[in-house]
Amino acid sequence: MIAIRVDMNNQIATGHLMRCLSIAEALRFHNEEVMFIVADEQPIEFLSQRNFRYIVLNTQWNNMESEVKELTKIIIDKNIDKLLIDSYQVTYKYLNEISNITKTIYIDDLGKFEYPVNTVICYANYWKKLGYDLNNTKTKYFLGTKYVPLRKEFWNIKNKHISDDVENVLIMTGGSDPYNIAGLMLCGIDRSKYKKIDVICGRYNSNYNDLVAGYRNESNVSIHRNVSNMEDYMMNADIAISAGGTTLYELCACGTPTISYTFVDNQIDNAKQFDEDGLIRYAGDVRDGDIVKSINSILKKMKDDYKLRKDMSHRMQLCVDGRGTMRVADIMCEKCI
Repeated sequence: MIAIRVDMNNQIATGHLMRCLSIAEALRFHNEEVMFIVADEQPIEFLSQRNFRYIVLNTQWNNMESEVKELTKIIIDKNIDKLLIDSYQVTYKYLNEISNITKTIYIDDLGKFEYPVNTVICYANYWKKLGYDLNNTKTKYFLGTKYVPLRKEFWNIKNKHISDDVENVLIMTGGSDPYNIAGLMLCGIDRSKYKKIDVICGRYNSNYNDLVAGYRNESNVSIHRNVSNMEDYMMNADIAISAGGTTLYELCACGTPTISYTFVDNQIDNAKQFDEDGLIRYAGDVRDGDIVKSINSILKKMKDDYKLRKDMSHRMQLCVDGRGTMRVADIMCEKCI
């Protein structure tokens, strides 16, 4: 059996869980039995909706060493021969102890230390900056954007059609929006210039009700929450404005010309790398200045330059082809791991 150790809550939001769910869906194509192991009950709704088995450890998600004894017992009792781990809370001791009883696969994008696991998967576009010891024969590395584990809705995306005019704008803020960037953007852009402005609020966006109330009388502004067809909004948008993170890889798969911004440290590296590679324009960090002014400046340039948007879209889809999830599943099914 393959198990996946991952958590979700209002501090780490949904990103880790969603990419693990994508991998689990791909493993089903291989007829693999998959079970999730979580610290508490917060992810249960997502797991139940997709009919995945799960075990709740009833431990602290940010103190993973305290769960080693219980997790070890589960691994032995359930005959788990491979464990995918996706958490920033791991320690060397934790990974080392778990790797002594089962084969371990770790999803990484930080390069915090030399991970004592069987396999490291890092799909981050900035992986070369993390200093992995590729001469380490104890660990296999699978690196780069070809391994981005996107949801199945992105596995077979068509080439993006780029319109001559920018009429539809998509604003996304991730699982939460602590700086109310969606509100600031709506106030700061000339909304009359666009036929449609869609704002996607995440599960933990505390500003959602205020946004709905504030723009209910503007027919071209729609506020959404927890949408299940994100890919449709991405494909329909002429330009997207998005926080950094996994969403940027989804936008690449869709080929939607995008402006990114960041508001937490772990978003910065991939946002900057996409900008350096000429794929997604980076407007800066919310904590450092007038982000709306910066976004508006880039938005105007992109809006007026059809060729720029078309070139960006082409490079984005070359970078992320949407098939990374299946590649990760293939890796996990290999007997040599």
